[in-house]
Amino acid sequence: MIINKFLSLLNRYKTNLPTFTIVGVGPGDPSLLTIAAVDAIKKAKVIVFPISDDNKKSFAAEIVKKYTKFKKNIPIIFPMARKEFDPDEIWSNAVEKIVKFIKNGESVVLLCLGDTSIFASSSNILRIIKHNYPEIITKTIPGISSLSATAAFNDFDLVKKGETLIIKECPSSNLELTSLIKESRENKTVLAIMKIGKRWNLVRETLRKEDIIKKSLIALSVGTPDQIIQYASQYNEDVMPYFSLILIRFD
Repeated sequence: MIINKFLSLLNRYKTNLPTFTIVGVGPGDPSLLTIAAVDAIKKAKVIVFPISDDNKKSFAAEIVKKYTKFKKNIPIIFPMARKEFDPDEIWSNAVEKIVKFIKNGESVVLLCLGDTSIFASSSNILRIIKHNYPEIITKTIPGISSLSATAAFNDFDLVKKGETLIIKECPSSNLELTSLIKESRENKTVLAIMKIGKRWNLVRETLRKEDIIKKSLIALSVGTPDQIIQYASQYNEDVMPYFSLILIRFD
């Protein structure tokens, strides 16, 4: 056991061995890629990226396409909480493909939109690889999140000294969202609600009832040419894209 742990630690310092690296590529703008992300992509022979189905492009792959032209580009359908896909089967198939490349001596990068630690499906693949293939060297490179980018673009303080920030996936009911808003208001908590999408009409109605629609900052498709960052009261459309969020301060 001690010898195995020692060999595992030693392997991480041997840069010539094939590795599996999850790379956060930011919210959409290629200029927001980190140097570490670009270096990892350049060194890898295989680039794996998520798509929502066989007919759609990958947002993550589009961000880094400048660096992946002459590499093996492997799309993998991610379930994205859709009922027609079996998540366990998706993750297992993805791991099988990745491990095959690594055993063939090829380093693999898995692209992750935004940051690797915020609602990142890639963590499911990393978990399986670390559990089933502990001999494989794994690395994680963080990226700029849509939250951080939105806050920076609008001079919005995500959290100040003594404050609490709550990051939540958008509730699916008016009751749950109202309860979240009231509790956050009482505790002076900053709210970051992500993945608004089809729930926008429900959210807008609740923001109006709670009289915070003019202080709720929405952000759509951050870092892309279609980016919109404005207050919810200014947004008149009835739909929002999947990649959308709201930031709310109660001070």
